[in-house]
Amino acid sequence: MPCCSHLTWSTNEFKEWTHQGQGVLPMQSALPRAYLILVGYLTDGRQEDKEKLVDGCLYLKDNTGIIPCELLHFELEWLESLFLFPSWSYIPQTDQSAAGYVEILVDPVPVNLPEEVPDSIPVTYPASAEPLLTSRIPCKKKSKLTVAGELARLGPLLCIHQKTFFFLFLKCFTSTVWVPVLVQKPNQMAWHHVLHLGRGYTITGLSVSSLKKSGQRMFVTGVSSCLLPYCAEQVREQPLDSAWQGESTQSSSFGTPEQLSNSLELGVEDERPGSIKESKIISYVGTVTKILNVQAGLFLLDNKVCLCLAYQQFLNSARGLRPGACVELIDVHLLQKPLVSFPFIVLGACLSSTVVLKSFSRLSTPYQPPASSGNLYLQLLFRYNLGMPLYLWLVSLLETFEERFSCFFGRRRLLLSSTHRNPGAAEKFLVPLLQAVVPDREKARDIYNEILAKIHQCPLQKYLTLNPPCQAPSLSAVFRVAEQKSWEGFSPSQLLSPLEAQHMGTQELNRRLSWSYCTLSAGSFQPRLILLGVLRVSSRSSSLQLQDKSSTLPCVISHKDGSPFAHTALIGSLLQVENYQLVVERFLQTDFPSWKQLSNLEHVREKKTSVYVQFYFEDVQVLHAAEGQIQKALRRGNSSSLRKKDDDSLTSEVKTPEAKTMKLEDPKPDTHRDENCQKGQSSTRTTSCVSHLFLVTQKEGLMLRNYQLPREEQDLQRSFQATVLWLGRPRLWSHHTETGNLPELEESSCDGKEGMTRQETLLLFMGKSLRWFPFLHLDGLYRFIVPHCSDLEVFDKLCFPPVPAKFLSGSSCPLCLPVQDTWHLQHETWISCLSEHQLATRSMLRGMNQRISSIPEVISNSFTGSLVSFSGEIVERTLCASLKNGKPSVTLGLQKQKGSLLDSDHSVKLSVSVAPGSPVVVDIYIAAAYLQHLWGLLPGAKIFFQNLERKISRFHNVYCTYIATSCVSIVSLPASHLSFPSSPAGEASSPSLVFLSNLQAHLQHLPQARILCHLSCVLTLSLQWVCSLCSSIFKEGRCTRHSPPCPSHTGVRQASARVLVEDGTGEAFVLCRNQQVAAMLGLSLVEWEALQNCVQSRGRVSIQHGEATGTGCVEEPEDFVACYLRSLCRSPLICRPILMDFRLDRKPSKILQPAPLQLRNFRCGEMEFVSQVGPRLSLLCLNVEEVEQGALNYLNSERIRRAFCHC
Repeated sequence: MPCCSHLTWSTNEFKEWTHQGQGVLPMQSALPRAYLILVGYLTDGRQEDKEKLVDGCLYLKDNTGIIPCELLHFELEWLESLFLFPSWSYIPQTDQSAAGYVEILVDPVPVNLPEEVPDSIPVTYPASAEPLLTSRIPCKKKSKLTVAGELARLGPLLCIHQKTFFFLFLKCFTSTVWVPVLVQKPNQMAWHHVLHLGRGYTITGLSVSSLKKSGQRMFVTGVSSCLLPYCAEQVREQPLDSAWQGESTQSSSFGTPEQLSNSLELGVEDERPGSIKESKIISYVGTVTKILNVQAGLFLLDNKVCLCLAYQQFLNSARGLRPGACVELIDVHLLQKPLVSFPFIVLGACLSSTVVLKSFSRLSTPYQPPASSGNLYLQLLFRYNLGMPLYLWLVSLLETFEERFSCFFGRRRLLLSSTHRNPGAAEKFLVPLLQAVVPDREKARDIYNEILAKIHQCPLQKYLTLNPPCQAPSLSAVFRVAEQKSWEGFSPSQLLSPLEAQHMGTQELNRRLSWSYCTLSAGSFQPRLILLGVLRVSSRSSSLQLQDKSSTLPCVISHKDGSPFAHTALIGSLLQVENYQLVVERFLQTDFPSWKQLSNLEHVREKKTSVYVQFYFEDVQVLHAAEGQIQKALRRGNSSSLRKKDDDSLTSEVKTPEAKTMKLEDPKPDTHRDENCQKGQSSTRTTSCVSHLFLVTQKEGLMLRNYQLPREEQDLQRSFQATVLWLGRPRLWSHHTETGNLPELEESSCDGKEGMTRQETLLLFMGKSLRWFPFLHLDGLYRFIVPHCSDLEVFDKLCFPPVPAKFLSGSSCPLCLPVQDTWHLQHETWISCLSEHQLATRSMLRGMNQRISSIPEVISNSFTGSLVSFSGEIVERTLCASLKNGKPSVTLGLQKQKGSLLDSDHSVKLSVSVAPGSPVVVDIYIAAAYLQHLWGLLPGAKIFFQNLERKISRFHNVYCTYIATSCVSIVSLPASHLSFPSSPAGEASSPSLVFLSNLQAHLQHLPQARILCHLSCVLTLSLQWVCSLCSSIFKEGRCTRHSPPCPSHTGVRQASARVLVEDGTGEAFVLCRNQQVAAMLGLSLVEWEALQNCVQSRGRVSIQHGEATGTGCVEEPEDFVACYLRSLCRSPLICRPILMDFRLDRKPSKILQPAPLQLRNFRCGEMEFVSQVGPRLSLLCLNVEEVEQGALNYLNSERIRRAFCHC
């Protein structure tokens, strides 16, 4: 307990003393008073432990023990004398197991008197002694000198290579000449407590010496040297010549440490023109109000100034520097805003600065000593010779790192330095960052030149305000910043093209706005953001997560070679990721009446987000491996990607094979092991385990299922299932470290096909076993490990038939096995990675593979399967209304699922192509309730879809739906430049230029293309305004629906036209909508707007012309709008060459039947041509462009060239 004792004080005097202390920091309590008498000897510790390094500290001792102490005033004659201490404070350490120290508040009372000082001493003054250091004056061997002068500067105590020393500088009383004195003898370290700047002192027994490497000369104390207070009456000046004659001086035996020399150029990196700031040297007196970071040497003075003591070793291990203590700083460097993110002005103490403790704290604040060894802050500071801006940045990174992950691994293991052979996670994280920002700082700091040079040079002299090059915030901060960035400058109008939005009704408009996303990379943040987290897997969400003390962040991990991520060994490891995609899914609830109100955010009722990160495993740096996990995985090479040479982050971890028992979901931080493993150390029986190898042949997705499990409540529960093939028989191991290198496959390879036991089983994953969902993949070989078990029939005993036994016919249905929560899943390898001696087994297992099709096969008419599996790249993601033919039972079950941010009546349509720019596209519909378990379905991502249901629409389009047996896995991530929702399919690359005659042979495989054609005529044209709510005709500012009345006052304009085009090889009908109609008619934007305004007062205007059959009412001839449109459609200006993008209109009535070619006449100007053409195709217009004459000639020649090339 902290306490203080004041024997001579009254109660009122003590209250006044404590009141003054609490005035500095009102929130802190004062030291409690104890009525104790303290008597003891003052010593410097030399007599107690001769092997202990004398560090200059003072101690109190008696016959019971010894304790460090601090005094504000000390005299040398007090050493080894017995004292009574009337006023003192005891300050314990924050570490309860370590002893504290005593602060002596007033001078002690001596019990025995000290000896007298000699009367008269011959001395030499600095002005006379200084030539001995600047010139090679010969002197007598072993001659000694006594120098007297005023103490001008006092250096800090330094301990280097097990030697403690300090420098002092004596100045002449009558001039500015000064001489340096090196004090290095153990019995003289207590001098540091006696010396006060500005006072006169006499030092006897000095000799001249020089540093070995730099040659700098100084006076050095000897064993017999004494420090005496200067008194003019007790000294007499001694002529120099009588004492100094003879040989030259010898080099001091105190050599310069190799790693702390030759670093005069401390500011090389910062020497850029116009940016360098010069620090000011000032003196300052202030009160310690907070200890910012004692290990980094940072203290807050007066709540406004940061004191940095890292560049000089701590004064007496920072004893006395508690909140409430007053300190005087002499010749410290003032640095204003050295780091952009640092909130305080910094006072930096270099080796020429002096820090003096003026008064002790009166508050009950504990003492936290800095680490005497293994201090990573100081080691990195001196190793890379950092300036103040970089050091403050290093401190902020290290503080955040320690705060986030010490609860998982313990502070000691995180902050291990390279002096321990195997550096800790913090050093692995920081060293590459420091090497990147200070690549040319190879020279170490020259502390002797910094102390002795006439012109001051130190790392704090010059600085450049630093913008941190990177940051590593907590995951909760990452989530918060990502959300903020996703909404910065966000407007609903960004999600839709104005030309598209102005024709949407209210329901479709708000549905299209309800789901969007943006992706952020490390460079999207300033400074660049590095992700750090412990890899966990959640049974609640069945997803991988990065976790720190503050929060969790879901993640999607892929391999660059396309193989799935299945490294169960990485669970519990600390990962660093610098190349990633941070995805923010945005969910809006809006009630926009029409597109005109999109800028009015009052119609946004609710905003939600879902944030996750996706990255490649090859971009991961493992900072701290879960013990015993990666070593064994790498030794066996359980994945092709693990064997790659560029995985330096993993191969550096390989030491010895260890246990591969995994840390399960949410283990206690640094409770150090799985509890079962701890219990299992007592006997062989409890450490045994049973394992069984299996191959995954099919995996189904997460959903609510109603399993008829024995002794279980028959209710819907979230689950997934996988069909597996057992390989070999269950095996008993005396310990989980002995599972071996797939002995089941080795035995089967030796015995042949007959020797292998194969049995198909349906695994049911529920509850905590859902954590294995992201690791289980098709064609993977896994092993279940049942810890602390010796029953080889444990798997068989838990199996049960999927239906009652009386309905079970033979062995056609596999048995069901509920996976237990305590079982461990261990990924072994993939079928494709089996070694040569296991080839027989691989050939046997290939027959079990699921059929994987291609997208062209799936959409072809000859395909007969109902369940399909294929991979493809998402080119477009659209939210649409749910499919009308969904099964009610399934839909009902999905609606009960919680956690989905989309309405259950929505579906997402994924347009998937074979490869980027490929015209072959298939649409996949996924109900919104499934999406809460599916991450990474973004445009540009390559996805492997399993067991989708293939369907054919009434328009003869092939599409697929995600059902209960379906599953998806990410093959590759989107390109990093895709930061917003992808454009419609095909826009990434221009559609191919074709002839109409060529379309007959590619009706199934060419959904989008481009033609250079001639617009022959406009067959039908319809312009109308419809209600945004009910789609009835909207006329004169209101809806025309009367029963029941529609409250809407918003109309949406729509336009459609059917035109005839030809390109000399064939003809086609083209259906155009909305803005495409204006392009077909050749109207400018102003003309189109004026025409729409005229139609608004009429509600609808329709015309038909030429070969068109009646498709709607025809306006009366006297209606000038209809007359204008009719004359426009008949005008020869309409008939012109155009460049049109299109896709096939696949309505049943438009599907062409095979027909013979017919001769047909075509006219181009005055020239008439005859060509063989097939039946007229029906096309849907996607885009129309005008063609200038030069472009027309080029496109014609290009088209003809391509036609000949294909011939």
